Amino acid sequence: MLSETSAAVVRATLPAVQAHGEAITGRFYQRMFDAHPELLDIFNRGNQATGQQKAALAAAVVAYADHLTGGAGGVPWGPILDRIAHKHASLGITATQYPIVGRHLLAAVGEVLGEAVTPEVVAAWDEVYWLLACELIAREARLYAGAGVPEGGAVWREWRVVEKVRETTDAVSFTLVPADGGPVPGFAPGQYVSVAVDLDGDRGQQIRQYSLSGRPGAAHWRITVKRVRGLDGAPDGMVSGFLHDRVAVGDTLRLSPPFGEISAIGDDGPLLLVSAGIGLTPAMAALAHLASTAPERPVTLVHADRAGAAHALRHELPGLQERLLNLSVRLWYENAADAELTGLKAEIAGGLVDPALIPVTPGAYVHLCGPVPFMALVRGGLLRRGVPDERIAYEVFGPGMLN
Repeated sequence: MLSETSAAVVRATLPAVQAHGEAITGRFYQRMFDAHPELLDIFNRGNQATGQQKAALAAAVVAYADHLTGGAGGVPWGPILDRIAHKHASLGITATQYPIVGRHLLAAVGEVLGEAVTPEVVAAWDEVYWLLACELIAREARLYAGAGVPEGGAVWREWRVVEKVRETTDAVSFTLVPADGGPVPGFAPGQYVSVAVDLDGDRGQQIRQYSLSGRPGAAHWRITVKRVRGLDGAPDGMVSGFLHDRVAVGDTLRLSPPFGEISAIGDDGPLLLVSAGIGLTPAMAALAHLASTAPERPVTLVHADRAGAAHALRHELPGLQERLLNLSVRLWYENAADAELTGLKAEIAGGLVDPALIPVTPGAYVHLCGPVPFMALVRGGLLRRGVPDERIAYEVFGPGMLN
């Protein structure tokens, strides 16, 4: 709990910090990377280039400070902190890195706000930061222990590519087994792994998260990677391009243990899976899992894609329909006539997903995965239709946060 003295100072200075949030976080990243260039191997350089990372950090720090001082509209912070902790654990963030972040973040506040930052202001915001840091450190320690990562040990393990399958023009699946011949850890549908690759030249190591798209309990893992093509001046995806163009069968990749607090299957009631584009990967893991463990469970899959030819892993759906006795499939393609489906029982519509037309069974658990604007559209529509917020789960990759 924030002390009363610090709470008063934070409440008084919060508007100024919020107004200059992105300038502060932009200066923070510059300072930190100048002093610790090795941390560039952890942070997503694409998000740094587009400014998404500094915007997300500014919003998170301001929202947490608002929460500590009684604002934030009663938003429960536990799930948000869990999501951040899982992401940090998948990157191998350590407790020893938090003082580095804190030191440069507070210095950036002083540099941007100038004389307004008195010793009392520094002390109050330092308290905010360390309350956040200690909560995350504790959560991350529990995650590392659960994943069998020794204290202070590396999260990374070498995995060998045993199969590479081109699913669509822009999507490739990699089947992986441990390079050391050891056991394949289990995972829950909806969890993801981090993949660390060494890029050419001075680009160093980069890390990205990919949902596990295969069946839990199999003797291998599978990830399905979409090539990220830069739009409106944004760079192409460095890691996705590397995986598509440079990684072949027999190569090895460094992977983290599975993380991610969001279950794609929820409880034992009806299940509604809603995905768009490559966001279908956790849904496919969920369907494969249920085909083996609960084939009679009522499941509805709603998926949106540009066209049938762009729909990755589509060829697996007919087999899943044979095994899942109560699976219904509804597809939205931009051009319904381009479905080109073979052996798939599905209702196909053209254009964008209309949340009002998504079939919802009372009491269903809903899992969303896809671009943030898509999930916001669907979630808003489902809430308006009376689906309880606590029954809607979603996974946000990258620096965005779905409110």
